[in-house]
Amino acid sequence: MRTLLSVLLIGVPVTLILSLVGVSEGMSEDAQHRNRAIGADIVVRPSTATAAINYSGSPLSEGYIRALEEQPHVKMALGTIAYNIDWPLNMIGIDMTRFNAFSGGFKYLEGGPLRQPYDMLLDQPYAEQRKKHVGDTLSLLNHEWHIVGIIEPGMLARVAVAKTTLQELTDAVHHISVIWVKVDDPARADAVASQLSQQFPNLRIETMSSYTSLFSPNNIAQVRVFRYVVIGIGVVIAFAVVCLTMYMAVLQRTREIGILKSLGGSKAFIVRVMLTEAAVLGVGGTILGVLLSYGARWAINTFVPASFPMIIVQAWWPKAFLIAEAAALFGALYPGLTAAAHDPIEALAYE
Repeated sequence: MRTLLSVLLIGVPVTLILSLVGVSEGMSEDAQHRNRAIGADIVVRPSTATAAINYSGSPLSEGYIRALEEQPHVKMALGTIAYNIDWPLNMIGIDMTRFNAFSGGFKYLEGGPLRQPYDMLLDQPYAEQRKKHVGDTLSLLNHEWHIVGIIEPGMLARVAVAKTTLQELTDAVHHISVIWVKVDDPARADAVASQLSQQFPNLRIETMSSYTSLFSPNNIAQVRVFRYVVIGIGVVIAFAVVCLTMYMAVLQRTREIGILKSLGGSKAFIVRVMLTEAAVLGVGGTILGVLLSYGARWAINTFVPASFPMIIVQAWWPKAFLIAEAAALFGALYPGLTAAAHDPIEALAYE
């Protein structure tokens, strides 16, 4: 029972690590896909913008849209305004007509497009998460919004409303968060982005590929630090569990250790036996942690599919195994040395 509990307690931090990695990678992959799906070649943001995932607010004037469309090789520009409603989710304000012309429009699973000022579209995962259907209402920004359509996921936003309405409610009339630019030839995207950067030095202008690369968890300082913290917690838990387990095992096996030493077992042999057992605990904990991570993915994707999409990152299985094994072996080192130091005569007399 002690061994099974030890495997379980090692498996918990492994699950924690794999789940965190799965959520961060899942959110990154989902955000990249949704932004690429709009069909833009270039993304225009304020010069102060740094975090790719945080483009809420309205620091840009809508006048930039026309100015950008007047530039060579620019086919069309689309402005959207974003407002954070439930981290990490944003409500996106769009001009329905221009959005359809730019991206090809949403695919509707229920209902249809925005028509009235307080109409709202939800994508399927968010609608399921909030248990909403066409005809229902949703209260946001101190207003009741009428849900007129459920859309397929994967296109820019999980919640879409009329741009002018969102601008008025957030005191951002004629201001937007991001401008999406489509060029006449996607192969020219790099050259056009460079040209626009020279023309508008006060804006941050990137190709879509450069922009979406910023969504990698390794490029987001907060996520990177949080990963390290969780991994550190996992190491401490596994170390403490194995250390306690193996120390208790040494106390319970004092007589057996004495018999081994009286039969010629060296100190190195005793330590090796203890470390081998700890390594087996690490293997068992890793396997259990991997299995539990599938359960965590099911729970997260069932109850909060829109907020925290999670994927299984198999590339992290070896890393989780090494972390668990290192913690287990270090945790068994002191109990192993204690066992090796037992005097065989005293151990054989132990009751």
